[in-house]
Amino acid sequence: MAVKIIVLALYTLTIIAFGIIGAKKTKTFSDFLLGGGKVGPWMSAFSYGTAYFSAVIFIGFAGKVGWGFGYSGVWIGFFNAIVGVFLVWKLLAWRVKQASVKYNVATMSEFLEARYNSKNIKLFASIVIFVFLIPYSAAVFQGLSYLFESSLPGLEYWHAVVFMGLFTALYLSLGGYKSMASLDTFFGIVMVLGVIMMMIFTISGSGGVANITAKLNSINPKLTSVVGPPGWWPLFSLVFLTSVAPFAMPQLIQKFMAIRDEKAVKTGMIASTVFALLIGCVAYFVGSTGRFFISIENTPQAFSGGAPIFDKLMPELLMKIIPDSLFIIILVLLLSASMSTLASLVLISSSTLSKDFYQGFINKDVSDGKLTLITRVASVVFVLLSVVMALFKIDTIVAILGISWGAIGSAFLGPFLWGILGTKANKYGAYASFFTGLGTSLALYLYFGPSYSPQAGTIGMLVSLAVNPVVSMIIKPKV
Repeated sequence: MAVKIIVLALYTLTIIAFGIIGAKKTKTFSDFLLGGGKVGPWMSAFSYGTAYFSAVIFIGFAGKVGWGFGYSGVWIGFFNAIVGVFLVWKLLAWRVKQASVKYNVATMSEFLEARYNSKNIKLFASIVIFVFLIPYSAAVFQGLSYLFESSLPGLEYWHAVVFMGLFTALYLSLGGYKSMASLDTFFGIVMVLGVIMMMIFTISGSGGVANITAKLNSINPKLTSVVGPPGWWPLFSLVFLTSVAPFAMPQLIQKFMAIRDEKAVKTGMIASTVFALLIGCVAYFVGSTGRFFISIENTPQAFSGGAPIFDKLMPELLMKIIPDSLFIIILVLLLSASMSTLASLVLISSSTLSKDFYQGFINKDVSDGKLTLITRVASVVFVLLSVVMALFKIDTIVAILGISWGAIGSAFLGPFLWGILGTKANKYGAYASFFTGLGTSLALYLYFGPSYSPQAGTIGMLVSLAVNPVVSMIIKPKV
């Protein structure tokens, strides 16, 4: 226990030190938001990958999906890497960088305004980003806090949430993207070492993959089949939501605006894809072993009324397979993954308030220094709102992230993807796809409930993609 606390304290101080160093190097708003637009390939690759994967995948998704889908959950990790990373980099990275220079923009909301020559779309985009990234951030806090609660005796859930909130607010309000990109490389290395260790102890602790397969087969043969027990539609929805939404997630797209040049894009694409394959596939495989290691008899704290508490499955599983002397590595792994994701979420949301909303609609002549200050303050506000939501534990991590990614993906996929890849999409198509996609996702979520959020997001994104070109073709702007 003492060793864990000492290591975590040193880790915390190191991150704060990076924040202070980054603060000294941050001279302009561009430095704070985009690192001056000159970030190299390895920093960009790790920054994208660590922002994509957080405690949400290791705790919430791997736990619930692994328990319900078995081995077929690994498909999610595979397609996350191939579609959500490789194809996103291949199709968008350099185009986004070129567009950011051409239009002189630093956020997705600004790009939509410039691309469609419509100021109002920036306002609507800013609202959606800020509102729906709060639950995503809350889900990250929630997942990490469950892990700390399970692994540090005497630490209550709310203690962990509040500590992480204060820590994140302090770190992000200091250095911005410069300190974040530097740390992401370190975070990425820690994550790689951590998942390798996780994989080794999972296999050795079970006596081999054959033993895991036999046990899962005895419970339900579909747990080891190509498609798990819930069926193809729930699995497809999870794959689609988590793999296609990155084509329009502001905190991921922003990474491309900060990248240095086209050569850096090519290197970053390969590096981030390999990273994603390792992290995603290992996380979902380990999650699929939950039924092998955990039962109501040997882990009653992971169940309530005979049903599993999905967000507690992975913390308890990891406690079982990882020796106590090495568990601090897993804590640092998940803390690293979460800090990077939180940093990206807070940075993009705070800049939405300052640059898109304040400068865009209240004071267009705001000084660079004041804009940076407002962004720092907005970072703290965003974190506090996320912490409050995490304290209420409104639903499972999968459901929370489903509505967050589903709503944002449904709103932005049609306007952004057609806007960056083609020239025929116009503002009428953009508005139509924005509101019909978002409206469809939210309506389905409200009608069917939180458990349907991945499917609601999937349908909303498909609607958004389909509507933009159709409306753009039918309704032409007046010349």
